[in-house]
Amino acid sequence: MFLAALSFAYFAKALSGSYMKSTITQLERRFDIPSYLIGIIDGSFEIGNLLVIAFVSYFGAKLHRPKIIAIGCILMSFGTFLMAMPHFIIDRYKIETSVRSSVNSTNNLSPCSASSPDSTRASDKPSILPPNGCERESSASMWMYVLLGNVLRGIGETPVQPLGISYIDDYASSENAALYIGCVQTISIIGPVFGYLLGSLCAKIYVDIGYVDMESVTITPSDARWVGAWWLGYLVAGAVTFASAAPFWFLPKSLPVPVDKHDSSCTPEQTRFIKDSPAMEHKFRPEEPANLQQMAREFLPTLKSLLGNPVYIVYLGVTIIQFNSLIGMVTYKPKYIEQHYGQSASKANFLMGVINIPAVALGMFSGGVVMKKYKLGVMGAAKFAFGTSLLGYFLSLFFLAMGCENAKVAGITVSYTGDDVLFHQERFLVADCNSDCLCSRREWDPVCGENGITYVSPCLAGCTSSSGSGRNTVFDHCRCVALMADVQPGNWTATLGQCPRSRDSCDRTFPYFLALSVLSSFVISLGGTPGFVLLIRCIKPELKSLALGIHTLATRTLAGIPAPIYFGAIIDTTCLKWGSKRCGGQGACRIYNTSSYRLVYLGLTLGLRTVSFFLCILGFTLLRRHMKQEEKKNALTNGSAELESLRKEESGSIHREQFILSLDCNPDRETRL
Repeated sequence: MFLAALSFAYFAKALSGSYMKSTITQLERRFDIPSYLIGIIDGSFEIGNLLVIAFVSYFGAKLHRPKIIAIGCILMSFGTFLMAMPHFIIDRYKIETSVRSSVNSTNNLSPCSASSPDSTRASDKPSILPPNGCERESSASMWMYVLLGNVLRGIGETPVQPLGISYIDDYASSENAALYIGCVQTISIIGPVFGYLLGSLCAKIYVDIGYVDMESVTITPSDARWVGAWWLGYLVAGAVTFASAAPFWFLPKSLPVPVDKHDSSCTPEQTRFIKDSPAMEHKFRPEEPANLQQMAREFLPTLKSLLGNPVYIVYLGVTIIQFNSLIGMVTYKPKYIEQHYGQSASKANFLMGVINIPAVALGMFSGGVVMKKYKLGVMGAAKFAFGTSLLGYFLSLFFLAMGCENAKVAGITVSYTGDDVLFHQERFLVADCNSDCLCSRREWDPVCGENGITYVSPCLAGCTSSSGSGRNTVFDHCRCVALMADVQPGNWTATLGQCPRSRDSCDRTFPYFLALSVLSSFVISLGGTPGFVLLIRCIKPELKSLALGIHTLATRTLAGIPAPIYFGAIIDTTCLKWGSKRCGGQGACRIYNTSSYRLVYLGLTLGLRTVSFFLCILGFTLLRRHMKQEEKKNALTNGSAELESLRKEESGSIHREQFILSLDCNPDRETRL
């Protein structure tokens, strides 16, 4: 029952965590913030863990672990609900578009006209809005609620892993512990499947669904300005997390001790329960009230003993570096699929949930089965985890060869004549074909020309008129489209939105990218369960809860918090066109240099993993030394026990001989009998 309850709690926390990562691009666009700031929001979850993890891991192990886990699940649910609150407070989402005034009208507009109202609005200066509007916009930094909700979610998640895993390891037989841990880890990987599928569903729904007329929305989910119903998934995830707290209130503080953990010197009746077992004397007895003063006094010596284990310290170093690589990669992988392969946010999340995450779940479960079937010891688990990680690393190198060309955007990635490749120079947005128009170089309102080239706005495409309304608006007499088409000027038109990618080599590469992603994820995750077992087997039994807590604290402090931030900051350097906020200032990135994005994203991921392998060599050396020392200790202990047994046996033999001699010497028949 505890295994089922813990699996559900793992599922719930993984559901909300993966949904958070699936909404990264939605939050960027909704709050007009760059990637590094999204990284801070994502890392705030680990900040919540940092605040309480060490104390919960140490003191929680002495208290009622199931009830502490229940309290954590309730806090997680409140934090998840808080993350959805900004949607119900801020104004409706305003789309930056040139056809806003033509939604309910069929009147022709002239994007390229010095005397038109739009041209005045399209000057290089930001739009002049009422002061109250700007104050309202500037005061609506509602992403802070998302950050605070994520902090609270991190605080609530703290006791689930260290207390839950140590509880299983205490009361499960040694043979089944690895399999049970593998089952819990597998269920926790199934959570992200539903998390990303929920993210995919919500990304298809417009953010203000039910509040606006959908006919007035002129963009589609594939547009860089589209924002899905990001808030809806947080309400669902919060409800699931709240439900996961219920079973833990009814579970006991302790369970029967497995037979293989009994002390052989005692009868099964004596060691049936943990409170009577001499083999478990290092634990506080459940019937005794917890002595907080005594536990506090023992905390520093216990921590010193744990950190004095060199194998544990090297293990921490390896996992911190690898977690930096893993967290940075997973956080921005959906965005990488969107930007590099031209997929929508909904499809990127769907592929992550349906294809990638199940491979990880299967790998985690298979790792636990291998541990049980081949009865791998500490050294065997270390070799298996290292081998799978190294093989996954070599497979990941092939991602560097799966590159795509940048989308063709006039004035940004190609010139207006199609001759040159240009990057990040706004002065090239103005050309002879649109120099007569008063066009803004700041706005992002892309249109697709008949020649297959995307233009930043209808004005910069040189379009002089428009027809239709809403999504069906068509811009006519676009001089820049005719210029790149290399034909006689005519009525060349452009439609709303970016041009879809043609059937080029990038489209043929994408299926291979997905296949390799699945294979590498499966291989790397094979070592997850053996690595976890290695962590709890290389330390003293009484230090398990604290070791798991310090491990979680270190990885989240030194990997979970900084990795999304510096990954996001480096990705921001590859942005080619930033959006603009209503009252001025830089908004979210609209288009990236895909080649640079691939190099910095994959290069940083693989570089960190390369460094971790050098630490693994040191770890194997220390582990072998540790194993030899343990073997010597066991040999000495066994030798002393054998000598003591022989001494007792010889002593008993001498006493028997003396007794027989005394009987033989006694002539009294009754005494002899």
